Amino acid sequence: MTSITPQEIKQEFLKSKMGIAGITILGILVATSIIAMVAIPVETFQEWNNPGNWISNPKVAIPIWVNIFMTDKIPEHKILEDPLIQNISEGEVNLTSHQFGVNFDYDEFPNDFIYEFSSEYSGSPLLQMTVIRPDGIKLDLLTTSLPYSDGKTKHSERIFSTDDAIKKNLSLQSDTFEFAFERISAEDVVFSKIQSNEPLKGNYIFSIDLYGINSENQIQESNLIIGGKAFGIMGTDELRRDLAIGLLWGTPLALFIGLVVSIASVIMGLLYGVYAGYKGKKTDETMMRLNDVIYALPALPFLIILSVTISNSIFVMVGFLMIFGWVGIAKVSRSMSLQIKTRGYVDAATMMGQKDSKIILKHIVPQLLPYAFASIAISVPAAITTEAGLSFLGLGDPSFPTWGQILHDANTFGAAARGMWWWIMPPGVMIAITGLAFVFIGNALDAIVNPKLKR
Repeated sequence: MTSITPQEIKQEFLKSKMGIAGITILGILVATSIIAMVAIPVETFQEWNNPGNWISNPKVAIPIWVNIFMTDKIPEHKILEDPLIQNISEGEVNLTSHQFGVNFDYDEFPNDFIYEFSSEYSGSPLLQMTVIRPDGIKLDLLTTSLPYSDGKTKHSERIFSTDDAIKKNLSLQSDTFEFAFERISAEDVVFSKIQSNEPLKGNYIFSIDLYGINSENQIQESNLIIGGKAFGIMGTDELRRDLAIGLLWGTPLALFIGLVVSIASVIMGLLYGVYAGYKGKKTDETMMRLNDVIYALPALPFLIILSVTISNSIFVMVGFLMIFGWVGIAKVSRSMSLQIKTRGYVDAATMMGQKDSKIILKHIVPQLLPYAFASIAISVPAAITTEAGLSFLGLGDPSFPTWGQILHDANTFGAAARGMWWWIMPPGVMIAITGLAFVFIGNALDAIVNPKLKR
């Protein structure tokens, strides 16, 4: 081992293409983590496993960019939240109208359409839902009265295209179409050409009108969902969760797990090994035998047992990974410490009566820092893949959207057998890229610390 200053390490590192590549990838991952924590509402993280939070999303929808490579364009899932609002009064009758414009330019029918609303009213106002198609034909979808109330009340409801009332209203307008649609879903009828049951492209206007005699009646929340088969940058899973959000939140979690475990393990192993090597004799023998005992334990089976019997909390798991991560570092640190303590300046410090702790921290540990930095970088992928492996086996913390947890859910719902590649490949690729970044950095540092590795 040769003494090398931090400035020399920096200069040598910047000459390494592998090191630069690793730092670049790590920078992108850190930037992604910052974007995730700043731009994405924290509620999406906290409500990751709450199905009610994702009810507006489609099930197992593929990423929208897949349409670029498809001959027949599949419909994208659209959530329209900003209707055109009009309030009209004619005598005693008041009308509140919410209109949604939809540009439908796909070669397949949508999955469904859903209107979500909450209204505040008194009495029993009339709700009417219609659609004006690109060919100018107006279809009546629903006419219903809201539940009666003597005083002011709030009412929330979802109107689905599968409602029998919509299907019955469409059947009353069957003369408009030149084909029979008794067994065709309501969305297929609404978005169909007149001549044949094929998608009609163009602009649709969905109009929801609330009639009442009270001018204070109003629709407070109003969303129209056109159910599609493609959604978001990374698609959705069986529980309708946006996988892009899970992947983004998984980045800071992976870096947290990898860096905390590796830094803590290296510090523990470094101090343990250096102290054992410096003290020597019985202290060294006792500490190394304890090290051998922990080193001989099969880490993965023990981690599985500890996760099942004690806790699968992600913080407890980080602690378990630290327990099994420091022993190898301690062995190498001890051997280096045995060499360094024979040097003249260490003997001089001893003869001057300096304390053991001061000699270790001031004269020995600094000599091992380059090795420690390389060890930290190399240890990160192991911590990330171990957590991912435990989560994949169902032993991870389900309250956190880690990449391993996403893979576990994909396995549980048979994503591979169902061909849902967008649920499996992205988390796997993210784990591989993160591991690759630290392997590049670690190997570049290792080549500097150990000159024999240089070619």
